Amino acid sequence: MPAQTLPAQPASLYVQYGCGTCAPDSWLNFDASPRLRLERIPLIRGILRATIGPLFPANARPGDVVAGLPVPDGAAAGVYCSHVLEHLPRNELPAALRETSRMLRPGGCFRLVVPDLRWRARRYLAAAEAGQPDASDQYLDACALGTRERARGPLALLRLHLGRSAHLWLYDFAGLRALLDAAGFVDIRECALGDSGDPMFVPVEEASRFFAGGERELAIEAYKPAHPAVG
Repeated sequence: MPAQTLPAQPASLYVQYGCGTCAPDSWLNFDASPRLRLERIPLIRGILRATIGPLFPANARPGDVVAGLPVPDGAAAGVYCSHVLEHLPRNELPAALRETSRMLRPGGCFRLVVPDLRWRARRYLAAAEAGQPDASDQYLDACALGTRERARGPLALLRLHLGRSAHLWLYDFAGLRALLDAAGFVDIRECALGDSGDPMFVPVEEASRFFAGGERELAIEAYKPAHPAVG
C-alpha cells in the first residue's frame, strides 16, 4: 500500500485512473501523464493558462496505478479505467490489476475498456486475403503500434521519452480474463456502455471510448470477491 493516503473519504468512493480530460466531480480521478504533473507546478500552470491553456481538469490528480495510488485499502465501491492498460508494458499488467483489487472493497466493481485486438486482426486478415497492399499498414495504424517516423528534435524526443500515448500491448477477452482471474477477480464478463446497473459509472463512461471505426472496443466488468477464498 502507498505510504501516503488520502483523507477520509465518503462511504461510496469511486476511483478512476488514466482519467485524461474526463474527471467527474463524483469520482476520485488520477492520471500518470507527465503533463499533468507539470500543470500542477504553479509557475508552469500560470504560463500554460496564458498560452495554450491547461489540458487536465482541476480535479485530476497525478497518480500511477503501477506505482500505487494514495487510496486506502478496500475503500472503493467502483474502479474504472478507459484506454489505459494498453499503454502499460505487458509485465506491468499484474501489478496494475493487483493495485485495482487492493483499492476495491469486497464485492466492488471494476470496469475497463481497451482497444479490441480481435476485430482489428479480423480486418487485417480480410484486407490481406483481398490482396490489399497496405493491409499491414492499416493494421498497425489501427493498433497504434509501430513507428512511422523516427523522433527528431528536442521536443519530439521529449514527447517520446516522457509521453504515454503509444500502445505497448493489446488484448483480446481471453487474455485479459486470464489476467483478471489471476489477480483474484470473479464474475468476469464482456460488458457494454451503460450496462453496469450502477448509475455512478454513467459520468465516466464515454461512448467514444467504447467504439472505434464502427466497431465495439473490448469492455470488461469484473468484481472483487465479496468473501475471501477458503482453503
